[in-house]
Amino acid sequence: MKLGIMQPYFLPYIGYFQLIKAVDKYVIYDDVNYIKGGWINRNNILVNKNKNLFTIMLKDASSNKLINEIEICDNFKKIKKTIEMNYKKAPFYDDVYLLLERIFSYDNKNLAKFIANSIVEISKYLNIDTEILISSEINKDNSLKAQDKVIDICKNLGANMYINAIGGQDLYNYDDFERNGITLNFIKTNEIKYKQFDNDFIPFLSIIDVLMFNSIEDVNKLLDDYELIGK
Repeated sequence: MKLGIMQPYFLPYIGYFQLIKAVDKYVIYDDVNYIKGGWINRNNILVNKNKNLFTIMLKDASSNKLINEIEICDNFKKIKKTIEMNYKKAPFYDDVYLLLERIFSYDNKNLAKFIANSIVEISKYLNIDTEILISSEINKDNSLKAQDKVIDICKNLGANMYINAIGGQDLYNYDDFERNGITLNFIKTNEIKYKQFDNDFIPFLSIIDVLMFNSIEDVNKLLDDYELIGK
């Protein structure tokens, strides 16, 4: 069984969803510390042909709190208006905006639960059938840290392969996973390009951008455009 584990990121880049599709079970790692200035509550979209950062407003966010201890205090009016102004003429705007409306109107404003719901909604929209789990609801040894905790989750869920984002290569050791009967791989996104109006292409924006310009079928082709890096 192939397993992926990542922190909850809001409307992240396509590589995040490539990992979700590549595994059998995907764990949203919600009971680790919030990273200020990271990608948990922000990402980039296209604004006036340029990359532009959007951010969810949070209440008393702190790196001393777990992700699932933080609340959202954003009504999303500004983000929705920005999306409307900049993507209204995109070919799949109508369907994607309805999807985003469902995501933005989710009534639980706990940051982890809100983002988890958005990941589930987008996965459904793309017909991805990976089982999505929440880390805080999994039986595991919470005294463990970093790699040891990930290995413990893998063993508890019966995974024999762990796949992580390419950026995690410095965090994990192939031999340590191997000793526990788990193959370690990293997912590397190939060069992805699609038509963004008539602009020069800007890569690695939020999944919003990918969905606005590509059919569900074409998005799934892009989701499969990666290579697995192993030992």
